[in-house]
Amino acid sequence: MKVTQEQLPDSQVGLEIEIPAEVSKQTYEKVLQKLIKTVRIPGFRPGKVPRQVFLQRFGTAQIKATALEELVQTAVEQAIKQESIEAIGNYQLTSEFEELIQQYSPGEVLTFQASVDVPPRVTLAQYTGLSVQAEEIKYDDSQVDEVLEQYRLNLATLVPIEDRGAQMGDVAVIDFEGKIEQADGTYEAFEGGSAEDFQLELKEGGFIDGFVEGIVGLTLDETRELNLTFPESYPQEDLAGKATQFTVTLKELKEKELPELDDDLAEEVSEFETLAELRTSLEERFQTEASDKTESNQFEALLDELLKHLEAEIPETLIRREANHLVQQAAVQLSRQGIDINKMLTAEIVENMRDRSRPEAIDRLRRTLTLGEVAKQESVTIDEADLKARMDEMMAEVSNPQEVDQDRLQEVVNEELLQEKILKWLVANNTVELVPEGTLTAADAADAEAADSETAPAAADAPTTIEAEATPVTEVIEPEAAPEPAAAEAPDAEPETAAATAASEEAAAPADET
Repeated sequence: MKVTQEQLPDSQVGLEIEIPAEVSKQTYEKVLQKLIKTVRIPGFRPGKVPRQVFLQRFGTAQIKATALEELVQTAVEQAIKQESIEAIGNYQLTSEFEELIQQYSPGEVLTFQASVDVPPRVTLAQYTGLSVQAEEIKYDDSQVDEVLEQYRLNLATLVPIEDRGAQMGDVAVIDFEGKIEQADGTYEAFEGGSAEDFQLELKEGGFIDGFVEGIVGLTLDETRELNLTFPESYPQEDLAGKATQFTVTLKELKEKELPELDDDLAEEVSEFETLAELRTSLEERFQTEASDKTESNQFEALLDELLKHLEAEIPETLIRREANHLVQQAAVQLSRQGIDINKMLTAEIVENMRDRSRPEAIDRLRRTLTLGEVAKQESVTIDEADLKARMDEMMAEVSNPQEVDQDRLQEVVNEELLQEKILKWLVANNTVELVPEGTLTAADAADAEAADSETAPAAADAPTTIEAEATPVTEVIEPEAAPEPAAAEAPDAEPETAAATAASEEAAAPADET
């Protein structure tokens, strides 16, 4: 079979395929006979319909179209094999199918054009001798004290107070009614602005400015009127920037009685028997986190620099596949939150998710290709023993090992180990200057501010529309939940691992594209 190749952009190969006359006739006859055997026409037994009767009844166009589909599919597959093309995904027919039907004459040569995606064409101009900066994250022992203090706060006992006014740090139970100023200067109640027996901790942040401060000093059963103003940036447009009055009555007041920071507390909040053991565990954990974050910053700085030297043509098949993977990951997260994704993720929503995931998919592919090219040039591989050890480690962290797809787990772990090995090789063969934490972040913020100031005049001329969901006032007034301290050990918590990923990816995956 005659095949002519043409290199196309975005890692595609164009194919011009010439189907021999004999093959075009044989395929037509085979399809025709198959159809004759399956069709039912009154007055004839199945499979005994005369050829001419069949053709008069159904015409040649339908038969040619069916034969042509088989011809094209078979020809492309043979061409790929014959020319040793490393094709990715399905082929794309670039000839117009309707025109091919008109041109197709069984027993004559048929020529058509198609294209196939091939592995990305990658050029990495430089990957050694680079110089970058990365922020060094240093261990701060105050983190341990903050966690221990948070443990005390979480175990605090609320003790009723009757002999003094409210103070910051107390827990108050209040009734309140909010009213918003109208155009004529009067005040009217608004939806979501009132509540009874509302408990909140008196602390800064998380409330409308002046609300908590206005409660400080109140005694039991005392009522106070607070004259406040909603911020201009308030998401509920009909309240933003408006004057408001809140009538607040203090019904209960409690203060926190903290437990002693001792061995008893350590035993209650962790698996350790002494405070010293708990403190040591926290110190080691935060030291490890600081070291890991510094290493991650080094890797990220080098990878960002490498991407500047990368030229890659990424085929659409891979972009689509990576976008599907991102959608799949999102579906897994939604499923873990108890959301029925079969009802939520319609075909239209999934397609929109794919479109929004496209930029991230391309970025992830570029990063993968960059590291892959380094591995290729430097012959970086993973030892089977290391692969098995990491897989065993991952499996030990999974509560239901039988649900894990072992092939997928091996693929994920191999990629993970390969990436770690490549990145460490890059750190060893390039120059990474460690700078104090916040140095580069501040510089990036300054660059962004400068860029914004350059575009500000043009942006000022254009109207700006900001859409935001309306948030009830009670959501803003309601105190934020105190962040839970990171436990020293969490034996019952199943970590997010490669094994967990392999176990859950298929369980909550949207339907594949067709």
